[in-house]
Amino acid sequence: MELRHLRYFVCVAEEQHIGRAAERLRISQPPLTRQIRKLEQELDTVLFTRTPRGVELTDAGRTLLEDARRVLELADRAGERARRAGQGTAGRIDIALFGTGIFGAIPRLLRAFRHDHPDVEIALHNMTKEEQIDALVERRISLAFNRLVPATPGLASETLLTEPLYVAVPADHTLAARTAVRLDEVEDEPMVLFPTGIRPNFMDKVRSMCVQVGFTPNVVAEVADVVHGIALVATGGGLCLVPQSATNLHVPGVTYRPLLGTPDNHIELCCIYREDDPSPVLARLLESMRVAAPQVMTHRRFG
Repeated sequence: MELRHLRYFVCVAEEQHIGRAAERLRISQPPLTRQIRKLEQELDTVLFTRTPRGVELTDAGRTLLEDARRVLELADRAGERARRAGQGTAGRIDIALFGTGIFGAIPRLLRAFRHDHPDVEIALHNMTKEEQIDALVERRISLAFNRLVPATPGLASETLLTEPLYVAVPADHTLAARTAVRLDEVEDEPMVLFPTGIRPNFMDKVRSMCVQVGFTPNVVAEVADVVHGIALVATGGGLCLVPQSATNLHVPGVTYRPLLGTPDNHIELCCIYREDDPSPVLARLLESMRVAAPQVMTHRRFG
């Protein structure tokens, strides 16, 4: 049973006349009659009875009409979904997240995309940088967000925006009373660095910044991520440098102050994807983020 046979059948059933149905379908009457007879032969049942005024459905025909309409509706819907997926306006995209960006810049970028593409399902996965790269290479995800991404054959790393750095300090610390903190003012302070894992990463950047202004940081802890780092700051265990997005991580007892005193007081947020990925949804997401990124950067806080 072909879809076109069902379309012919439904049209004849609705018009109750072969001639009018043929005109509506823009075909001649004899071929339509042959197709209806072929459908009846295939089903081994009579679907229409002939009357002086046209045709009427049999009991079998009325049963088929209900199902045929449902099948054609599903077929039309499937075709529309496939068309939209091919245009990148529907479908699904798997995205890996990790790090400070999830507290500010990344949700704003994805929200802008979702606003214009409500029929695209966004599936988020929490992965370390190593896991992100493996998942991209193995085609389990289409895109990942991270910072300081190492060059990997077949993968493209695109900078979306640059965030200023802040110092997270205990609320009762003397530096908390300042409107901003110079990097050389943390020289003798205990420092908490993050994240552990594949290098280079944000820890290496912080160490390099400190060396540039003339001191080696007094590192008292290296932790897996910003959440653990801020938790240690809250206990009074040290200070921690963080990107601006992380300042949306509100923990009692922690204050954030802009970092001054170094020309390198910023960090890039990148997206990573396969260079040969033909996905229309990915292409539309990248286009959306390139447009939204400057608008995200106009907000002093990513709240």
